[in-house]
Amino acid sequence: MARVSQEHLDARRRQILDGAARCFARNGFHATSMQDVLGECGLSAGAVYRYFAGKDELIAAIAEECFGAVRSAFAEAAAAVPPPTPDVLLAEVLLQVLDRVPLDGDRSASARLIIQVWTETLRNAALAGALEGGFAALRRIWADLVESYRAAGLMPEGPAADHIARTLIATAQGFIAQQALFGEVEVAVVRDGLRGLMSMTVPAEAGPAGG
Repeated sequence: MARVSQEHLDARRRQILDGAARCFARNGFHATSMQDVLGECGLSAGAVYRYFAGKDELIAAIAEECFGAVRSAFAEAAAAVPPPTPDVLLAEVLLQVLDRVPLDGDRSASARLIIQVWTETLRNAALAGALEGGFAALRRIWADLVESYRAAGLMPEGPAADHIARTLIATAQGFIAQQALFGEVEVAVVRDGLRGLMSMTVPAEAGPAGG
């Protein structure tokens, strides 16, 4: 009997994950059955169960891909020298994240899947641990970027770097939630909005009356 190549095995696993991701993005993890996944993939139960013992393993694999997409996108964008400013960097990261999640280029569907993953962490301790670790890594990346901006004279000393990091991450999370809830929103909206906020100036305090 001819041996099945690793390339074939990887392609079949990818086929299963992509089909499951489409189902989960449409209906959520818990409203999706394994029969739904089989129908979406066009494969037999035996073919799917060869790779995944059940829905929980599929959810875990897809969640790890989502976490990995976010980590990789931030790490790659932050590695640029000199680092791009937050408006450019955050827009680039969002594009990479939404385009990497395997849902046929549908960014709103990708955002819905990411939201499903976040929600699942509220009941799944293993996924919650993975999300917490990823969040801590992103905070370190952004905090290091803030220090780089300050060293380059692009950002004055002020709030703690971690506070700025968490705010920028929250901006990305909020944009993904908007994509999931309201449909296609151009990533340029985030870039332009941040650019506008970054251009604000704080007026000098008025001196004492008559002084």
